[in-house]
Amino acid sequence: MNPTPADPLHVNQSDSAVAPPDFWRDRRSLHPQFCAAVIADARCTMAYRGEGSQFRSRRHAATQCLRLLLVSDAFFAQVCYRAKARMQSLRVPFLPRVAHWLAMTSAQVCIGDPVVIAPGLYLLHGQVVIDGITSIGPNVRIAPFVTIGLRDGDFEGPSISANVDIGTGAKVLGAVQVGKGASIGANAVVLTDVPARTTAIGVPARIHQGPASA
Repeated sequence: MNPTPADPLHVNQSDSAVAPPDFWRDRRSLHPQFCAAVIADARCTMAYRGEGSQFRSRRHAATQCLRLLLVSDAFFAQVCYRAKARMQSLRVPFLPRVAHWLAMTSAQVCIGDPVVIAPGLYLLHGQVVIDGITSIGPNVRIAPFVTIGLRDGDFEGPSISANVDIGTGAKVLGAVQVGKGASIGANAVVLTDVPARTTAIGVPARIHQGPASA
């Protein structure tokens, strides 16, 4: 059965207008402030790249953010997503679509409107799709060709805790919980919850202790 306009979970990227206004107001209120999120993303990105993670001043932080924008398509796409989310929370028309298009064309990063990402995200490269009513915590590392999203008939997406590492080509689908410090191996397909500090590998993914082997 197709969702009706009254269904609060009918919130995909192309038909977001059919969701109740209260849903979007509440969802967008969860987005972090733009500058704070970008600086946290830059700090996380620099730490994973082995470039340090501390800023000496606001000027140093701004300089490093600008440098990352120039050298990393993925970081540029992240900033576009942050701009889109902030402008949507302020009800700015049209420009959020431009920001989304820039993220898509620069690094093939597609992050849907209902997605909420805490400050501190590291995208190794582009080619990432995140959609649905999905939440991602701080200090999460996402490799290329990752899909985080929905299963058929359910618009509730994953909830990913802090310090999670998601390997290349992995898929995390449906209303699953990924615990703090968990790892998801390359090409794993996660359809069930992943406890904290464990590793999910395989298709479908199975839970193991210790770091991912791929």
